Amino acid sequence: MPLTVAVQMDPIQRIKIAGDSTFALLLEAQARGHRLLHYTPDRLSMRDGRIVTRAEALEVRDVEGDHCTLGEAKPLDLAEVDVVLLRQDPPFDMAYITTTHLLERIHPKTLVVNDPHHVRNAPEKIFVTEFPHLMPPTLISRDRAEIDAFRDEHGDVVMKPLYGNGGAAVFKVSREDPNYGSLFDLFSATFREPWVIQRFLPRVSEGDKRIILVDGEAAGAVNRVPAVGDIRSNMVRGGAARPTDLSPREREICETIGPALRRMGLIFVGIDVIDGNLTEINVTSPTGVRAIKRLGGPDLAVAIWDAIEAKRA
Repeated sequence: MPLTVAVQMDPIQRIKIAGDSTFALLLEAQARGHRLLHYTPDRLSMRDGRIVTRAEALEVRDVEGDHCTLGEAKPLDLAEVDVVLLRQDPPFDMAYITTTHLLERIHPKTLVVNDPHHVRNAPEKIFVTEFPHLMPPTLISRDRAEIDAFRDEHGDVVMKPLYGNGGAAVFKVSREDPNYGSLFDLFSATFREPWVIQRFLPRVSEGDKRIILVDGEAAGAVNRVPAVGDIRSNMVRGGAARPTDLSPREREICETIGPALRRMGLIFVGIDVIDGNLTEINVTSPTGVRAIKRLGGPDLAVAIWDAIEAKRA
């Protein structure tokens, strides 16, 4: 049966469709005959307990520069749709968190993907710490003494914002780095929350693997190799996508975290693994679907919609 699907995302006119996982989901939904509606997070409102927005009818085409047609924005009560795709990009700030509180009012009668309660309570760099035996040594702190002690123990480290995304403000700090004091001051002035300090993994030069799990099951992966002279493998930072298979250790990681993801209603999740170490569990707006398909892997949009339709049924 066709579903009415509303997607909460950044303005679709601005996206780069070649690597956009949300766009892949919309193409597959349209191919299945589902009705698509589009709205941006700033239009989300609660009126007398009802969660409402102004949404446009949406048609999509896999044509760069001519990838969408939007209708007229009209009032919409989200309790009247079947599925909401929660797909705006971070930052994971109070504006983002507020949308999860509002969408929680309609879920699960209207299926929100991913479950807004658990999206709110599972920020990528904190949720992952529930599995410390799968991770590199990690500290979350803004206390200079704690960070100094961690560096003394582990030597070279990576420092990154707790709620950052896309590889922004990720730094390698060597054991005797003369910039460490200045970097500590910069982070202290820029971020009110603690930040993440992890032991540096030298084999990141061989790739940071993005693995997609669909309803708790490993479904596909892409290896993202940093550009020369950079430690950041994010494709928006110049990382190169390479085809890959899962190692036994990576399958062990997926099998360990999969039951928790399924229990939490996190249908579409992307994890990051470096040299057999789990570094992040991405639940807000995971990417990688189009890159995996382009490199000869499975079309994960199909698997994701199979899972969504099964839950609606």
